[in-house]
Amino acid sequence: MTAIDNSFDEIKGLIDQARNNAFQSINIHLIQLYWNIGAFISDKLAVSQWGEKTIEQLADYLHRFGPDYTGFNRRNLYRMRQFYDAYAGNEIVSPLVTQLGWSHHLLILSKAKTVEEREYYIRLSIQERYTKRELERQLNSAMYERVMLSGQQHIERKLAHVAMRHVIKDSYVFEFLGLPEEHSENDVQKGLLKNLKLFILELGKDFLFIGEEYRVQVGMHDYFVDMLFFHRELQCLVAFELKITDFQPEYLGKLNFYLEALDRDVRKPHENPSIGVLLCKGKDDEVVEYALSRSLAPAKIADYTLKLPDKKQLCQKLHELFENTLPTGTGEQKPGKQ
Repeated sequence: MTAIDNSFDEIKGLIDQARNNAFQSINIHLIQLYWNIGAFISDKLAVSQWGEKTIEQLADYLHRFGPDYTGFNRRNLYRMRQFYDAYAGNEIVSPLVTQLGWSHHLLILSKAKTVEEREYYIRLSIQERYTKRELERQLNSAMYERVMLSGQQHIERKLAHVAMRHVIKDSYVFEFLGLPEEHSENDVQKGLLKNLKLFILELGKDFLFIGEEYRVQVGMHDYFVDMLFFHRELQCLVAFELKITDFQPEYLGKLNFYLEALDRDVRKPHENPSIGVLLCKGKDDEVVEYALSRSLAPAKIADYTLKLPDKKQLCQKLHELFENTLPTGTGEQKPGKQ
C-alpha cells in the first residue's frame, strides 16, 4: 500500500467517524424526544386532563401536517408513553436509554416484562453493541432467566478467576444448529463452526476464535482441543470440549490435561491461566460438585440444548427460586415485580 493510499484511508476514517458521531447524536435527540412526548402524555393522563381518546385525537392532529409526522400515530404515541412509564424515576436505567436505538427499546419493552429484566437487556445491548437481530435472539433464548438461574446454583470452588463465574454460563442454547435427534460430536462441532457468529453471540462477544482441533504436543504425542478461544476480559485461553452425552467424571481429567499443556506451551507470559469448558448434553449437579471438588484447574461443566427454552417454564423456575430464597415475613419485595 502506497503513502497516498494510507492518506486516502485516513480520510475515509474521518468520514466514517463523522457519520457515526452524527448517527449517535441523532439517536440521542430522537430518544430524548420520544421520552419527552411520553412524559407529557403520561402526566396529562395522570391528572385526568386527558382521556385515552385524546391520544388518538393527538395522532390525527399531527397527521394533518404531512409525512414528516407519520411516525407519531396512535400506536407509537402509546409506545412513547409506555417507554417513559417503564423507566421514569429509575435513576439507574433512565440515564442509559439514549445509548440504544428506538427499535431496541421496542423489542425490550415488548418481550421483557420486569424492571430487572429490562435493565439487564439494556446494559447487555450497550455493552455488547447488539444489532436488533442479535438482541432479539437473546430475548427469544431467555438469556436473562438462564443467567439468573445459573447464578443462584452451585458455583465451583476451584476457579482461578472470580470473574469466570460471570462470563462462563452453566447452560447454552444452540437452536441455530438444526441438527437431527441422532447426531455426533463432529456434527455439533461442524455446526458451531458453520454458525460461528451465532455461537460467539451465545458465548459473549469477548470471545475470540483461535481454531478447531487445536493441536498441542506433549512428549511424542499430538492431542487436539475441540475448539480454542481467547477471552479479552479474562485475558486467557478458553478450551471447549464437546460431548453429546451427559457429563462423566473421566471427561474432566482429559480437559485438565489440555489446560496444563496450553499453559505450559501456548499461554503467553502476560496472560492468565487457561480455562476449560466441558459442553455436555446434560449433567447431574451433584456429580459435577464431586468431580470438581479436588480439581485444581479452572474448569466449568456446562450443558447445552438444541431447542429454544420454554420461557414461561424458566420464569416459573425463577419465581420459585426467589420464593424459596427470601425469608418469610420480611415484607421484602421479590425480584421480578414491576
